[in-house]
Amino acid sequence: MPKLIALLLVFTCLTPGVARAAESEQPNVLYLLTDDQRYDSIRAFNRMLHGRDHSALGYVESPHVDRLAEMGTTFINTYCHATGCAPSRASIHYGRYPHRSGLYEFEYHNPTLPHWRPSMPESMKELGYQTFHVGKLGVRIKGLRDGKATRHDLYEQDISFHKMWREGITDWGKGDIKAVDGQTLPEPTHADWFFSPDGVDYSGKDLDKIPGFEGHSEKVDKKYDIIRMYNDRREKAYGGQMILGGVSPQPAGLTRDGRYNIELARFLQNPGEKLAVGSQKYVGVDPTRPLFAHLGYDFPHTPVLPPQSFRERFREQTYEMPTVDESEFTSLPPQLKNLVSYNGSDHYTDGEKQQMVRDYYAFCAYGDDLVGQAADDFIAYSETQGQPWMVVYICGDHGWKLNEHGAVSKFSPWDLDSHNPIIVIASDKKAFPAGKVVTDFAEFVDVMPTVLAAGGADLAAPEFAFLDGYDLAQVASGALPPRPYVLGESHAVIGPRAWIRTKGYLFSVRNRPDKKHGGDFKWALNADYEDLEPVLYDTKSDPAEVNNVAFDPAYREVAEALKHKLLPIVLGDGRVEVDWEKWGAGTTFYTSDFAPRADDKQLELP
Repeated sequence: MPKLIALLLVFTCLTPGVARAAESEQPNVLYLLTDDQRYDSIRAFNRMLHGRDHSALGYVESPHVDRLAEMGTTFINTYCHATGCAPSRASIHYGRYPHRSGLYEFEYHNPTLPHWRPSMPESMKELGYQTFHVGKLGVRIKGLRDGKATRHDLYEQDISFHKMWREGITDWGKGDIKAVDGQTLPEPTHADWFFSPDGVDYSGKDLDKIPGFEGHSEKVDKKYDIIRMYNDRREKAYGGQMILGGVSPQPAGLTRDGRYNIELARFLQNPGEKLAVGSQKYVGVDPTRPLFAHLGYDFPHTPVLPPQSFRERFREQTYEMPTVDESEFTSLPPQLKNLVSYNGSDHYTDGEKQQMVRDYYAFCAYGDDLVGQAADDFIAYSETQGQPWMVVYICGDHGWKLNEHGAVSKFSPWDLDSHNPIIVIASDKKAFPAGKVVTDFAEFVDVMPTVLAAGGADLAAPEFAFLDGYDLAQVASGALPPRPYVLGESHAVIGPRAWIRTKGYLFSVRNRPDKKHGGDFKWALNADYEDLEPVLYDTKSDPAEVNNVAFDPAYREVAEALKHKLLPIVLGDGRVEVDWEKWGAGTTFYTSDFAPRADDKQLELP
C-alpha cells in the first residue's frame, strides 16, 4: 500500500473529536520508567551535572544509558512532583500536578469526577495508536459502577507484574502463604517469596512465630545475603522488613525486570500472534497501527536484589559513605525529622552501609543493561517496519537516599529524592538532536504533552488545556521561555508538604494542616510562619541541602517571596481534593480556585 494512502487511512480512523496538528507520519513511542533510581547512578548525568564519571559516593556503571544520551536529547534538570511512586506516576500519566489531579499519595481513584480528563495512553488510543504495557504501572485507577470500584484499563493490552509474581515467573514476590516445604500452616502468613531455579523460599516475620519455623527466615535471609531495614532499637531484622540489599535468586535476564524485557521483545517479534506469559494472554504487535508502549521497571526499588553476575562486578568497590551532621537534624521541622527517624540508616554498621550502596548501584547497572536492550529492540522493530520512532527514558519515578540526611528511602523534597533526568531519543533528529543537553528546568508533567504532540495532537486545542506541562521538543528548541521554578507536593509518610525549586533555592512548607480533605484552603496563608515548618536551602552555596536558612534574617525576604509564590499556586489555582474512600470508590469532591493563574511561570526574588 502506498505510504500516502496508508497515512490517510490511519488519520481517517481517528476518533472524530480529537484535535490534531498537521498530518504527518506518527512515530512509534516507547516510554521507559525505572523505580527509585538516583540520577547519580548514570555516568552521563554525573558528567553533565558535576563534571565527573561517578557518584560522589563512588563507582557506577551505565554504558547503555550513556549511549542513549549520545543518541538523543537529555533534559538534565528534570524534577518529579511527588516523591512517592503512585503520585509521581500519576503526574506522568495524567499530565497534571498533584494539586490539580487530587492524587497526593497512594490513593486508589476513579475517573468519574468533573475535573477528569483522559490519560496519556487513552489519549494516544484516540489518536489511532495501539497501546501496550508490561511491568510496574503504579497508577491506581479504578472504574466505578453502582458505587463500587471496578477494573479500569488504561492500556489495550496490559501484562500485570502482580500476576507474574503470584505465578512464580519472577525472582521475587510477596503475599500470603499457606504452606512451607509441604507443611500446612495454621493460618495464611504474609512473606517474601524467593523463586530460584531449585524452588521457592519464604521469609516472613510472622512465619518465625509458628512452632517448627523458629529461625526459618534468618536461614533464608542468610542464603540470599539479605540486609533488611531495621531501626536503632533492634540489632537485626529477618523477614517482613524492607530489603536494602542481597542477591537475586535468578540469573540476569530472568529476574522480574528481565521478564518484562522478554515479553516486550516477544510482543514486538511476533506480529498478530497469540502469546501468553503464565495465565496472561496477549496478542503480538499490529504493524499497521502506530504503537505506544510502556515498560515499567521495578529496579532499583526494594527488594534490592541484583543478579550475582552484576553483584560480583561491584564486590570490591568501597564507597565514601555520606556523613550525618547532627546540626542538620536539629534544624529540620517535625515533618522531616519524623521522616529521618522513620527511615533512619546512620545506625547501620559500616559493612551494612557498604553492602547497601554496592547492591543498589549493582542493581542499577543491571537495569542499565535492560534499558539498552529494550530501546534497541524497539528501535529495531520500528526501523524494520520503516516507521519513525521515539524513546522516552525517565531515570526513576523519584530518587532514593543512601544515608544522605541520615536516612534511606524517599518522600522528601531534597534533590536526591526529586531530581530525575529524562532522555528523549527519536528518529526525528531535528526535534531531539543527538547529544544535546538541555539545562532549563523540565518536569514530569511534560511527558504527556511531549508524547501527544509527537503522536499528532494539537496541544493548542481547548481539549488539551488541562495539561500542566510543555512539549519537550519546544523546550529543546528554545521556542518556550525557561521556567523559573518547578513545583511539587507530597503527602505520603510525612504528611502534606509542598515545595518550589528555583536555580538557586529550594523552599518547602507544610501547606495543609493535616490529611483531611476540604476545609479551610487558606489555612497556610494565615498560619504563623513557624507553623508552616518552613525549610529553605541556598543551593548555590549549599548544594547538599543540609543548612536550613528559613529562619535566618539574611534570607527572610527570599523565603517570604517563595512562600507567596508557592502557596497561591498549590492552594488556590485549580486545587482539587477528593475523598476517594476504599479502592477509589469515593466521589466527594472539593475545589479551590481563589488564585486563578497564579502559576504564571513568572518569579522575581530579592
